[in-house]
Amino acid sequence: MRPGATGTTRTVVIWGAVAAATVFPIALAATSPQLAWRDPVYISAGFAGIAAMALLLIQPLMIGGYLPGVPPHRRRLIHRSVGGVLVAAVLVHVGALWLTSAPDVIDALLFRSPTPFSDWGVIAMWTTFAVAVIAAFRKRLKLRPRVWRLAHTALAAVTVVCSAVHAIQIEGTMETFSKYALCAAAIAATVKVCTDLRVWSVR
Repeated sequence: MRPGATGTTRTVVIWGAVAAATVFPIALAATSPQLAWRDPVYISAGFAGIAAMALLLIQPLMIGGYLPGVPPHRRRLIHRSVGGVLVAAVLVHVGALWLTSAPDVIDALLFRSPTPFSDWGVIAMWTTFAVAVIAAFRKRLKLRPRVWRLAHTALAAVTVVCSAVHAIQIEGTMETFSKYALCAAAIAATVKVCTDLRVWSVR
């Protein structure tokens, strides 16, 4: 097989796997019979949460350079753009839940909700916002590159883990296998990028 053909096959396989991991959970959730008993606002909250989980897989893959065909200068731009979309998805997720039942959201934010998954979701929400803030105000914060890198990566890792636990504990519209596969892929990608880029390195 020619080298070019091998590269093309690798590109197709990688992008196909990423597409399957991110699109299938959303598509399968759209076929859930539980949607028949949900109002549109609640459904919007749920799908915003699923989309956010899918974006958490894209982020480490993009910044780590694991997605072929994307040049380095574009990776950073796309990484920042996806981060903005991720924050928007979280806001829609929480905002729609607030419109559905504000008291439940207040209990979750105060960590007094009877549902364990709420605590993980709230932690993931705050760390998502924290990552966005230190990314947007990197120059104003005047953090040394290593400190900024460690803080950014640590907060992002907490976001991924807590979001995965949050999603797994919820018995909702997401299909079980695709949900576990997406969460596992997001965690694995985060661990890999942290290891490959050696974010703890002094250099």
